[in-house]
Amino acid sequence: MFAQPPGAQPARTALSADDPREIGGYRLHARLGAGGMGVVYLAYTPGGRPIALKAVRREFAADPEFRERFAQEVAGARRIHGLFTAQVVDSGEDDRTPWLATAYVPGPSLHQVVQRHGPLPVRSVLLLVAGIAEALQAIHRAGVVHRDLKPANVLIAGDGPRVIDFGIARAADAAALTGTGVRIGTAAFMAPEQALGRPVTAATDVFGLGALVGFVSSGVPPFGNGPESGALYRVVHEHPDLAPVPPELHDLVSWCLAKRPEDRPTTGELIAAVHAHPLVGPRPEFTEGWLPRSVLAEVGGPADPGPPSRRPQAGPPAPEHFRPTVTATAYSAPGAAGNTSGGAYPAASVEPARAVDPAPDRRDRPDRRDRRRGRRLPVWAAAAALLACAGAAYWFGFPEGEWEDPAAPDPAATGSTTSPGAPAATPGASATGPGAAPPRPTGVAYVPGYAGARLTAPDSGYEFDLRAGKVVPAETAPWYLARGTDAFLLSEESDAFVPDGNASPTAEDCARGIETRPVTTLPFKAFTKERPFCVRSPDQREIVIVRLVEAVAGGPVTIAVDHFGRS
Repeated sequence: MFAQPPGAQPARTALSADDPREIGGYRLHARLGAGGMGVVYLAYTPGGRPIALKAVRREFAADPEFRERFAQEVAGARRIHGLFTAQVVDSGEDDRTPWLATAYVPGPSLHQVVQRHGPLPVRSVLLLVAGIAEALQAIHRAGVVHRDLKPANVLIAGDGPRVIDFGIARAADAAALTGTGVRIGTAAFMAPEQALGRPVTAATDVFGLGALVGFVSSGVPPFGNGPESGALYRVVHEHPDLAPVPPELHDLVSWCLAKRPEDRPTTGELIAAVHAHPLVGPRPEFTEGWLPRSVLAEVGGPADPGPPSRRPQAGPPAPEHFRPTVTATAYSAPGAAGNTSGGAYPAASVEPARAVDPAPDRRDRPDRRDRRRGRRLPVWAAAAALLACAGAAYWFGFPEGEWEDPAAPDPAATGSTTSPGAPAATPGASATGPGAAPPRPTGVAYVPGYAGARLTAPDSGYEFDLRAGKVVPAETAPWYLARGTDAFLLSEESDAFVPDGNASPTAEDCARGIETRPVTTLPFKAFTKERPFCVRSPDQREIVIVRLVEAVAGGPVTIAVDHFGRS
């Protein structure tokens, strides 16, 4: 198939000299992986949305029977519109190199989740059953049988699973591969009728779902590991080993793994069984808490979207086939509920940023769109506004310019907290009222969140989700760090501080610096030699310490991030 071997981490690699630069009118950006049927590329639509484009190998493209089956399967896949599937975007069945493009999903596969975090709890598994069963309903309604449902072909997003690679196995089955007696599929998750070369039906996918549930809930396939021939024999002739599976799931898994297709449940019956389970109830929802905390931290589960003014606009599901590799540790406060295991974050790429200007009042910063375009109100406009207000201390914009190294005397050390050019504070005056900065936190302690997350944003179509510690499509994270042409861009109402030199600050140092010497522009050139800078969340409860690892002009930007939350 197109997918990598089970459990393999999708790795973005540069295009080689042999790779095309464009297929079907789509610009190719990188390789996501390769498999028995072809190569998967990260590509972009003309409007800039990422997609996973799968190009068929030449030996298959030269087979007329393969091309005919491929065209039939693609036509069927185009009819699938399930919310828990990766939507087919475009295809080129008649091109010299046949290809298929689907929505790009930057989440880990179920196989990777189990490898990194261990078996999932029963409630999480039941919700996955409902979501995957609904995906199979959409697939089967289009007259397609998946044929290769396994943990590596189910990607995990914060709002539920996404089934990928549906239906394409039939095209490969028609190619010369069948001449060797090898069936397309994965032995440990293959139904008996499929292993014996008999016709497959919707019940074949239900068997695969049962084997998937057994693996996800126990960490071991119900028919064991080992050589494929042994797994195929056990699938056909032996009962599954359900000893490692939680007792609450035994009946459900046994029902799905019935040897005769007619004895297995339908997808509708599976969804009804999940609704009837006391751990789920009649309205299963992929809300916060549906996955263990460490897994949600990796996939970016449902989170508080913040006040409506900061809430991102709803859009199509984020693509999820590629996710830059992040090495990090998922961590929650010691003793916090759900802190049972750590986890590695996928890596991501990041762009370099520019230095920052002092920020007298964070409310007067340009909004997200203006900031992405690098627009600022010109100096003359601000001056005119100040004159018109007859000296009123309002800031309508801040000119974008060179960032000054904050090595100047610390206002806190001199007893002065006024901005350059601002009138001195009257002794005893209260710092309250419109435009006043929030009170400086005193005695606030911070506890570590995730640590050492290396994130890479491939291009300006992505931003860093600072709360989740991951890379996401632009304009989707409530608290983000974005990349401009030559600088980092802060989210609305977020504050930043650049410590002196390359010394590693504490979260408390960052909080004090943000109150006394805040900045609003972060040029990449200011952060050579991994000089750190601090960013505080709009609600002032979280702080990250960021280091620029690498910034390639017009290319990826990589940062290292440590996260802290107020205790």
